[in-house]
Amino acid sequence: MVRGIMSKELLADKIVTLCRVMSVSGFEYRATEEIRNIYGHCFDGITADSVGNHVLLKRCGRENAPRILVDAHLDEVGMLVSDVLEGGFLRIVNIGGIDPAIMQAADVSVYGREILRGVVISVPPHLRADKDGRLPPVDGLMIDVGEGYSKEELGELVPIGTPVGFSPNYSRVGDKYIAGKSFDDKACAAVAAAAVADTDSEELAGDVYLCLSAREETSREGGVSPACFNIEPDYAMVLDVNLGNAPDAPERETVEIGKGVSVSYSAATHRGLTEAFWKLCEERNIPHTPCAAPSSTGTNATAVNLSGLGIPVVDVGLPLRNMHTYNEVISLEDCESLYNAVREFVCSRDIALRFGKEDLLCKLK
Repeated sequence: MVRGIMSKELLADKIVTLCRVMSVSGFEYRATEEIRNIYGHCFDGITADSVGNHVLLKRCGRENAPRILVDAHLDEVGMLVSDVLEGGFLRIVNIGGIDPAIMQAADVSVYGREILRGVVISVPPHLRADKDGRLPPVDGLMIDVGEGYSKEELGELVPIGTPVGFSPNYSRVGDKYIAGKSFDDKACAAVAAAAVADTDSEELAGDVYLCLSAREETSREGGVSPACFNIEPDYAMVLDVNLGNAPDAPERETVEIGKGVSVSYSAATHRGLTEAFWKLCEERNIPHTPCAAPSSTGTNATAVNLSGLGIPVVDVGLPLRNMHTYNEVISLEDCESLYNAVREFVCSRDIALRFGKEDLLCKLK
């Protein structure tokens, strides 16, 4: 049996609390104070580095204990102000992979010297110059923050280079789902933080380093690489959202929502640790499903695996629909499965004995 449960309502609140925090990729450092306010009381230490990684440490209280890394990236897709125009308009460029199809008329927050609410301009189809139905790229769009500002006044409030994010609006979809922005990947981060915080120190199989990593959306290596060099973990779990199934989506490239966490089998992950985690899920009755990701998981797993002398890593996914939009959708049942999976992983003495203090050749087996 799993060690404990958390109500879905409380888990949803914890997810929304972190997802409301602005952390557009490259601006994660601006989240430090809020992260300390949210988690400072339930971890033994919180550090932030020059890259924007935030590491939440919970010690097990034993000397020479294994170092267990749990990674979930903190950054979210967003935009950057590229020009300030007369009449309350801002030009933007995108940060990360935002689909132009969902941008027109989107509700956004502009994080300047004041937080301004804005709406992405929507040009009616019959007024478009091209008339061919093609959508403009993100850098061809503008944000309307309303009249009342001269160009100079708006430029003072919102200098070029100001980050822009989708507005933090959240809602329930039926009884089992929630919708909103930046569940990729702060939903995983919030669930992991709750799981580690709720676990008594003496239950932990080692010292747990929860890395809320930077720049996953904008860099192939991600900010997790320098974090790994600093922490030097013995083994790791990387958490990220996975493409949830929907009608007409390729079945082979998606995972089913509501069936638990996904577990990637990939050349970028450690087969032995993956199989040990799979066995753990079966023993603890944690819903889980396999996912084939032959050469890359599309997550931080590759960067973790190739850091230092090589770190054994398992890649675990939270199914999500509408990725990189302002209404990403996740299942609270899957979040509950992830919560239990993280708790069992950081408490597993069997995994710690196998991967905690063995030499590199043994880890490769």
